[in-house]
Amino acid sequence: MEKDTLFEEGLKKSTKEEKTWEAVIEAVLFTMGNSVELSRLAVAIGQDENTAREAVLRLKKRFDTGKRGMQIIELENSYQMCTRTEYYENLIRVAVTPKKQVLSDVILETLSIIAYKQPVTKLEIEKIRGVKSDHAVNKLVEYNLVYEVGRLDAPGRPALFATTEEFLRRFGIGSTQNLPVADPVVAAEIRLQVEEELSDSSDLISEEDKKKVDFQEE
Repeated sequence: MEKDTLFEEGLKKSTKEEKTWEAVIEAVLFTMGNSVELSRLAVAIGQDENTAREAVLRLKKRFDTGKRGMQIIELENSYQMCTRTEYYENLIRVAVTPKKQVLSDVILETLSIIAYKQPVTKLEIEKIRGVKSDHAVNKLVEYNLVYEVGRLDAPGRPALFATTEEFLRRFGIGSTQNLPVADPVVAAEIRLQVEEELSDSSDLISEEDKKKVDFQEE
């Protein structure tokens, strides 16, 4: 069943049983704090994933229409309860102000490369940028925006980096599939430039090699 259809059904008045499921999911999301996979929410209410998705979407709708200070967001087939960004200024009046993480142009450029080419190695990032990227990648890891997803089955077993759930949350993206589409003309020019720069490099990692990723166990 399509997500939009489920959302439309979520507008209907809930039955007593459905309200109980919504209450359970609300309790789970509030207690866990972090994102909770749909499969775990289904276990919590003792129903299948489609039923759990319908329930969480109804709950999300109630939070949105009720103008509550909390909201429910979706992150790669997981859901999380969190405060609304518009109340940040009010929150820091009584809470400790979080340390500001500075994302410089260099760090943002590196993050963009990882987001659109993930999983990607430092070597590939450096070939595109033309300079060393150790500092930028390390900072992104420190900020929990990217992480080492595995290692390439190639000489030296270089680390492969991908974006984290925190990246999705920070930039308000539900999934990496929802990343903004780059202008096709600009993208083609960049791709051509990169291919020309890498064509003579014996260190270039092929797409075929990338398929041999040895992912780390969780």
